[in-house]
Amino acid sequence: MNIIILLLAYLLGSIPSGVWIGKLFYQKDICNYGSGNTGTTNTFRVLGKKAGIVVLLADVLKGTLATSLPLLFHSDMPILWGGIAAIIGHTFPIFAKFKGGKAVATSAGMLLAYSPLFFVYAASIFVICLLITSMVSLSSMIAAVVVTISTIILPYIWPTILPEFNWVLTLVAAAVSCFIFYRHKDNIVRIKNGTENKVPFGLNKKK
Repeated sequence: MNIIILLLAYLLGSIPSGVWIGKLFYQKDICNYGSGNTGTTNTFRVLGKKAGIVVLLADVLKGTLATSLPLLFHSDMPILWGGIAAIIGHTFPIFAKFKGGKAVATSAGMLLAYSPLFFVYAASIFVICLLITSMVSLSSMIAAVVVTISTIILPYIWPTILPEFNWVLTLVAAAVSCFIFYRHKDNIVRIKNGTENKVPFGLNKKK
């Protein structure tokens, strides 16, 4: 049963929302534009705000649903493993020639299923970073690191948000953080060179 759950979670994560919406409603394959990624950021860049919001919600929700599968199937498997399978699916989707996104939104969906309050906390960190840096890539990496550290310290300083320490959560958060940094390796080069794409708002917005 656990293998079936992980397979279903991977398939959910593999749904290339940006690609399907682009082809169906805009007659565009976003893999051929912008960064070539199938995720939320490139969808915003290529297809616009409406499509970007839809893809963002879809990518978050597929992470949430995949993470919840062990509960839905009454399995004793830790729910976070379903989230990991979805993240792998989102990054290497079987439905899009294994060329996917950078797993930020799907990772957020995993947190939403695990702890809604912790999800709000993590999302707030990302938004604050985005308002300061005006860069989605840098905000994603900073938030990933802060969230990983928070899984260790929050149970002791702010238990309302995260009541107890869970080593599985910390391990998963650390692994996802490394994964996010790896997927943003090209962005890191552009950040160093001062050529990274910026959103049109925030303290460091594009001019």
